[in-house]
Amino acid sequence: MTAGADVRSAAKPFSEATALEPLGDGRYKADLGRDWSFGPKAHGGFLLALLAKAGLARLDAETPGAAPDPLSVSADFLRAPDLSPVELGTEVLKVGRTASVVAVRMIQDGRTMLAATLTAGRLPDDEPRWADLPDLPAEPPADATDPSAGRASSSLHHACDLRLDTPTLAYLRGERGRPVLRGWARPHGEPTDVLFALLAGDILPPSVFNLGEAGWAPTVQLTALVRARPAPGWLRMEGRSSALLGPWFDEDVTVIDSAGRLVCQARQLALAPLAR
Repeated sequence: MTAGADVRSAAKPFSEATALEPLGDGRYKADLGRDWSFGPKAHGGFLLALLAKAGLARLDAETPGAAPDPLSVSADFLRAPDLSPVELGTEVLKVGRTASVVAVRMIQDGRTMLAATLTAGRLPDDEPRWADLPDLPAEPPADATDPSAGRASSSLHHACDLRLDTPTLAYLRGERGRPVLRGWARPHGEPTDVLFALLAGDILPPSVFNLGEAGWAPTVQLTALVRARPAPGWLRMEGRSSALLGPWFDEDVTVIDSAGRLVCQARQLALAPLAR
């Protein structure tokens, strides 16, 4: 068994890593372990999934049996939490027949780290009436890049299956190119669900790496729309930036499931790596 396989086998499954412990009064405890991190900090998409899960848990407690789906999650990243336990406080703002809204705060050491709003309802089961989606194969090709095998490997790369579209990785070849990156992701040993689709909306490297930027690009604001429940198997993603203005850049990620359906759209505002 290789060292990479050892790390993967030791990583918690996504569903276990996002487990919540109810504390009462709409509060939940979660552990930000190293499995779903990038460097010394928790991964942004993982944090978004935790916020969504806490909001859904609060709604389920308010209306048992309703089992709502996340429709959108919008989060402000106020501070980068450490890889240690956090408390998630929730407040129901509205319970409706079509959409319900919950405010969620992630607190660590008495400080608010993230503030989010979850809108929940029922995801459609029917086929889209119209969609304009990037053309990506349902599964990664044989020449796709496995980031867990590289020198820049992080814990996140071992916690799930992730492959990157080699032709779009100009920065890894020491070149510059369009700020567009593509890839594929799926959890280890369990079904692909809506929470993993939220994570996939932030799992690609920043596309501005292809513009010569390098380093940590912290998310400041991230909003994700969930459009459908994903089919089993790989999710395919395309991320692109429209503008790099001063210290700020945008990142739009489209997530498609193995059946070719749009499952998540994520947009974030982030700080360019060389701007600090």
